[in-house]
Amino acid sequence: MSADYTVQGSVAIVTLNNPPVNGLGLATRTAAVDAIRQAEADASVKAIVLTGAGKAFSGGADIREFNSPKALTEPTLHTLIRVVENCSKPVVAAIHSVCMGGGLELALGCNYRVALPGAQIALPEVKLGLLPGAGGTQRLPRVLGLEMALNMVVSGTPVPSEKLAGTALFDDVFPAGTDLTAASVAFANKVADVRPLPKVRDRDVDYPNPDAFIQASRDRVKAMAGPFPAPLECVETVAAAVTRPFEEGLAFERERFLHLMQTPESKALRHAFMAERAASKVPDMPADTPARRIERAAVVGAGTMGGGIAMNFANAGIPVTILETKQEALDKGLATIRKNYENTVRKGKLTQEKCEQRMNLIAGTLSYADIAQADIVIEAVFEDIGVKESVFRQLDETMKPGAILASNTSTLDLNRIAAFTGRPQDVIGLHFFSPANVMKLLEIVRGKETGKDVLATALALSKKIKKTGVVSGVCDGFIGNRMLEQYLRQAFFLLEEGALPEQVDGAIERFGFAMGPFRMSDLAGNDIGWAIRKRRAVETPHIAYSKTADLLCEQGRFGQKTGAGWYDYRAGDRKAYPSAQVDDMIVRHSRDIGLERRDIADAEIVERLVYALVNEGARILEEGIALRASDIDMVYLSGYGFPLHRGGPMFYADSVGLPQVLDTVRKYAAGRHGEAWKPAPLLERLAAEGKGFNG
Repeated sequence: MSADYTVQGSVAIVTLNNPPVNGLGLATRTAAVDAIRQAEADASVKAIVLTGAGKAFSGGADIREFNSPKALTEPTLHTLIRVVENCSKPVVAAIHSVCMGGGLELALGCNYRVALPGAQIALPEVKLGLLPGAGGTQRLPRVLGLEMALNMVVSGTPVPSEKLAGTALFDDVFPAGTDLTAASVAFANKVADVRPLPKVRDRDVDYPNPDAFIQASRDRVKAMAGPFPAPLECVETVAAAVTRPFEEGLAFERERFLHLMQTPESKALRHAFMAERAASKVPDMPADTPARRIERAAVVGAGTMGGGIAMNFANAGIPVTILETKQEALDKGLATIRKNYENTVRKGKLTQEKCEQRMNLIAGTLSYADIAQADIVIEAVFEDIGVKESVFRQLDETMKPGAILASNTSTLDLNRIAAFTGRPQDVIGLHFFSPANVMKLLEIVRGKETGKDVLATALALSKKIKKTGVVSGVCDGFIGNRMLEQYLRQAFFLLEEGALPEQVDGAIERFGFAMGPFRMSDLAGNDIGWAIRKRRAVETPHIAYSKTADLLCEQGRFGQKTGAGWYDYRAGDRKAYPSAQVDDMIVRHSRDIGLERRDIADAEIVERLVYALVNEGARILEEGIALRASDIDMVYLSGYGFPLHRGGPMFYADSVGLPQVLDTVRKYAAGRHGEAWKPAPLLERLAAEGKGFNG
């Protein structure tokens, strides 16, 4: 059973009970329908209270059932709502904590709705590329009015129940601390004999000149929806609540919902939703693995990355100490942190009081002794193994037993770093992305001796500091940067063959990337890639790289920080301006290596950049560096600006079809620098089997 049935006097209480959020899966729907019918058949019952167990009224439909037979198996959510709405006895929805999606649609099918303050009320389907498909777009305008309902449906943003008190959505919002069961039973007794039973569907939507408002909404939403069709479809279905009879509007809503279910954008968003939840699950780590307590943190290095990492802890209310070797560097780092917070205050996104609270949680020191009692320390120093060795040997001597020793390395061997200590089980990689206080991704690098409790702690910490934690094994570059290297290799080869930075960036940005490879490199600093290529020249001299990027760095054009990179920059202006000097350098280099430049189509640029990611991602998956293909997608969606509406590189490859991807990879393998395109064995195998990376 996933719904409980009890009776208090003449009131039946039906309690949805499907942890964690009482999702309306088939078993829950079936139990709820049976319970409503049982109450209706019981002559001693005069009214029914419908509520939710635990920490939710209901979070809505079970997304795992989408596109499965269970979604269409009776009783569907439509059937459950119809049973509630047609019940001959009053049904009172007693709402608390969370009432979203199908849960709110179910509540709108009840005769009455009462709530506790603080309940989160929302129709968030648009965030999955959908619209409310069980009457939400037709009933919500009838209780909230056209404007408020349309804004809620198009944004998907939760609204606290107390802000909706006084609307026809709620018949009562009880004071905080009220016993919801007792209060809702008392309310049910009060309305038990009221007839006719009120139904939301019978209400009119009253709005002056709705046509003008709806057209203005179309124009506004069209301008902000980007590649996603759902927001505009939400406007049209809400408009149907005004322009069509209820049943006709309901049929139109269902038709548009089913249409959106099949769009690639919705499939990508639903994939991302499930992928984010799957990322925290590690097959060989039991769910009940105990995590260590993190009450004090430390960061080694007050540079851009170290300061950003420290801000994450302060934002979460965790005291953090930043260690530097020189007072000047420490002062500069702390000043940058304050400047970042004050910029946020100026934008109205943070109060001055909160700014001071967070700054008070951040301390600075020049002494390792001052960080010895921290529960976790994150090294964020220069990306050089010798520097890392010095820091970790000092941390091993200084930090208290049980402290987690983490490295923010982006490419170096974590197992080698762990071997610099006498406690490799306490060492883990926590690779933040710049700016660390903004970017969502946190690559959690698991060494061969990293303790399971340390891994569990890192995953829990990622949630506490509001990051998307993705577990990676140890290899050069881990998941994200290892794939990025192949992406950048192709970008640089394209320059040699005939493209220019502006064309490459434009092509991939039109595909949907937040930023092309050359604007991204200028933002991150071209000297970082230069240092990596120098290391590669020693460690892997057989791998070919374009010399174009080295020529750029030899001119001191390291990007935005020097005012010149692949593009020119002006003081106080982050806009990238094409550089005639760089374009001339690129053309001259092609001539110097004896390569005749050619016209390159945007389609080739996109294929080479994206499929370079896919092919390397397949190797990473086969080697077990990534636990699952969706983890790779999460890395690229949350850390590298891959277009959300395409679902990540591995999901995108699945949507194209792996046989077609493989054919394209083989085509490039037969061309210039074909050695970079050797097909990954996993790609070949899955293509032959007619399967995808994501199952």
